[in-house]
Amino acid sequence: MNRLRTIIVDDEPLAVERLQIMCAAESMIDLVGTAGDGAAALRLAQSLSPDLILLDIGMPKMDGISVARAVALMEKKPAIIFITAFDNFAVEAFDLDVIDYMLKPVAADRLSRAIARAVAANSETAVPPPSTESESASGYASEFWVSHRSELIRIAAPDIERVEAERDYMRLHTGGRSYLLHQTISTLEQRLDPARFQRIHRSHIVRHDLIAGLRHEGGGVWHAVLKNGEAMRIGRKYLAEVKKLAGK
Repeated sequence: MNRLRTIIVDDEPLAVERLQIMCAAESMIDLVGTAGDGAAALRLAQSLSPDLILLDIGMPKMDGISVARAVALMEKKPAIIFITAFDNFAVEAFDLDVIDYMLKPVAADRLSRAIARAVAANSETAVPPPSTESESASGYASEFWVSHRSELIRIAAPDIERVEAERDYMRLHTGGRSYLLHQTISTLEQRLDPARFQRIHRSHIVRHDLIAGLRHEGGGVWHAVLKNGEAMRIGRKYLAEVKKLAGK
């Protein structure tokens, strides 16, 4: 299997040096050049026709997204792994069909996994790269990608147990852990299948099968009792819809 002819693009010399050291330990990487800005990266890509670009996003003049769009038009399109300090470009990045999107500082094993996918893509055996939100045949989101430490993690929509609003973020609870997603609760509600999920409060969405019962506290106050025994208050605006779960 041929090694991937690779270029590193980052406007921070220390970041370039760190990636050079990590790439030296990768048997499938043949480092052929580095660039410190987007324009230089594009010239290098056009002259060297690399198989892979390790690409920063936040660069002056021409950013990494613009570079990715430009090289996508090349006759031989290189694979791209974004390595950046910013998580807010993930949706746009995966729309460009990139191999991976990693947050700095990148761990060696995390980079190795991304390179393995690039190798597979180069040999035409790769699985399709993830998008930040994939839709099922029903039109509702089937999965979400959330940033966590230095990587993006896939969460299948059916695995989400409940959602809790925290200002401009949503906390997705699943499997005893939770992850933050930058999205409003109204938008998220529209993307979740109503056959599986119920909004019970302006700040909470719960998966249907986790609701064990409804409890009236008097004075018009109701709570949804979850299977783990937790009681969550039901907002008056949502009470009628929640009661429909019990056929009321």
